[in-house]
Amino acid sequence: MTKELLYLAIPLSCLFAALIAGFFGAKIGRSAAHRVAIAGVGLSFLLSLVVAVDVFSGNVFNGTIYTWATSGSIRFEIGFLLDQLSVVMMVVVTFVSLMVHIYTIGYMADDPGYTRFFSYIALFTFAMLILVMSNNFLQLFFGWEGVGLVSYLLIGFWYERESAVRANLKAFLVNRVGDFGLVLGIGAVLALFGSLDYATVFSAAPGKVNEVIMGPLGYEWHWLTLICLLLFVGAMGKSAQVPLHVWLPDSMEGPTPISALIHAATMVTAGIFLVARMSPLFELSVTALSVVLVIGALTALLMALVALIQNDIKRVVAYSTLSQLGYMTVALGASAYSVAIFHLATHAFFKALLFLAAGSVIIAMHHEQDMRKMGGLRKALPITYLTCLIGSLALAGVPPFSGFFSKDAIIEAVHRASIPGAGFAYFAVLLGVIITAFYSFRLVFMTFHGKPRMDQEVRSHLREPPWVVTVPLILLAIPSVIAGGALVAPALTGTLFGAAVAFVDHEQGDMSTGAFGMLAHAPFALPFWLSLAGIGGAWVFYVARPKWPGQFAKRFKTVYWILDSKYGFDSLYQRIFTDGSVAVGHAFWEWGDRRLIDGILVNGTAATVGRLATWLRQIQSGLVYHYAFAMIIGLVLFISWFLFR
Repeated sequence: MTKELLYLAIPLSCLFAALIAGFFGAKIGRSAAHRVAIAGVGLSFLLSLVVAVDVFSGNVFNGTIYTWATSGSIRFEIGFLLDQLSVVMMVVVTFVSLMVHIYTIGYMADDPGYTRFFSYIALFTFAMLILVMSNNFLQLFFGWEGVGLVSYLLIGFWYERESAVRANLKAFLVNRVGDFGLVLGIGAVLALFGSLDYATVFSAAPGKVNEVIMGPLGYEWHWLTLICLLLFVGAMGKSAQVPLHVWLPDSMEGPTPISALIHAATMVTAGIFLVARMSPLFELSVTALSVVLVIGALTALLMALVALIQNDIKRVVAYSTLSQLGYMTVALGASAYSVAIFHLATHAFFKALLFLAAGSVIIAMHHEQDMRKMGGLRKALPITYLTCLIGSLALAGVPPFSGFFSKDAIIEAVHRASIPGAGFAYFAVLLGVIITAFYSFRLVFMTFHGKPRMDQEVRSHLREPPWVVTVPLILLAIPSVIAGGALVAPALTGTLFGAAVAFVDHEQGDMSTGAFGMLAHAPFALPFWLSLAGIGGAWVFYVARPKWPGQFAKRFKTVYWILDSKYGFDSLYQRIFTDGSVAVGHAFWEWGDRRLIDGILVNGTAATVGRLATWLRQIQSGLVYHYAFAMIIGLVLFISWFLFR
């Protein structure tokens, strides 16, 4: 097998599995359908490991597989760029997807759309692989839109629910806003460089630093700044950055396995991957980096605060995803691209773990998601409890769990950044540490500790879900513990991704680049104590003094209302865009359709013809002297026209 065929087999095995499960699932049966889907994704994972070993041995591949079209000197191609960045993403995506596929056997066992769901998640994995393996903007866009389309199908999988239909439509529309920016950015790349090939664009970029374009208001824009900002708008949509974040919490309307897949390794990480891949361009624009930094900081802080008051177990984890995506974006803005992807990888493991653990709780609770109706589950669900605790410790950044290494690396990189907005970003990510630890363990304490708050019937049927649910939890818990320590040194020194992303020396600073050095330094660093303070605060509020949360909500009603309304973004968009669109449509109907077209052009024409006919009918009196008089008047006018012209 040639290398090109090997590379093609990685995404195509997922595609073929999706087609078989989708078109022939009803004929081959449920068991055969999930075996085919799992086999396809499992093969992709194994081949990704093989390619990763080859790439890290120094065999980077960048080549064209197929020329789709040619227009003048511009070639539109399908090709692969398999470097360190691509293979890390491929391994993470396929591993998490494989765990989600196995978990789905147990979670969706009684669902009538069983085979359809497996088809969708395999297709989702295919689209994400096409995106991360691409070597040009055209193929990137194909994968980008493919991920968006399948996410629409998955979020609205339970289409009989009105809330699910609203959620998938919301996700689709908000992502179209970001995608519009991406399309404009790709068009700007083609206009400036005359090519869509990554290598060609990146090599020519330093020579285009001073290229400018005149804006509509008479101001000059640097081409590279414009391109980076437009591409980042696309990243904001997919990676749910403020203010294009509103679709992600509502995506919880989909089944829990897809929540894990969307939030951990696929769709929401696409924007982070895009900016990291475009790092040679972003490094040439301080303005773009500053925008990225500030947007990421706002997302990290504001969404963490909203997570504090959520009672739906999946929504707590969803807002956690938003906040952690903000951390990754902050790292990108601080030029710490390798650290951003490092956190993306560690986050994928423990966030998928948390979502699947939440799904395990939901199964045991007969699909109850309100944490206020849980409590005391640690004895009935010991495996779920232990794995959820590991995921929460990693999310809170407690050493030696994986989240500690990547989150501390981000905080240090931001601390040493000097671009505009770095001070605010440093404050936001530091404050986010204590908030993250608090809401993470709020979930743990409300769900697994304290007195049981469910009814007796649910309590009598509590038991650990089957092995197809618990085994993926255990397998995801392992990298949630060890991945950070294993990858931190190569990530901080720049050897993990090599030349795949731009590397800036301040990522290291004075931090030790070894896991043991960071662990030894942890007790002397502020983030460590902030994490412990957050965990301690959650214990006080939800174990020692469980009445305090309600009292604080009453005492600080305004703050609680702001957080509960999610800062009013949804209401604002509803009034401006939804209600505004309806108002504009009504105005067009009233003035354009009813009054202009129907009133003037259609009915008005008919009325005019009728009035003219009525007047002409009065002229036809049948009296000879009327006709003679009309002939005389006409003759006078005719002679007058000849005499006086």
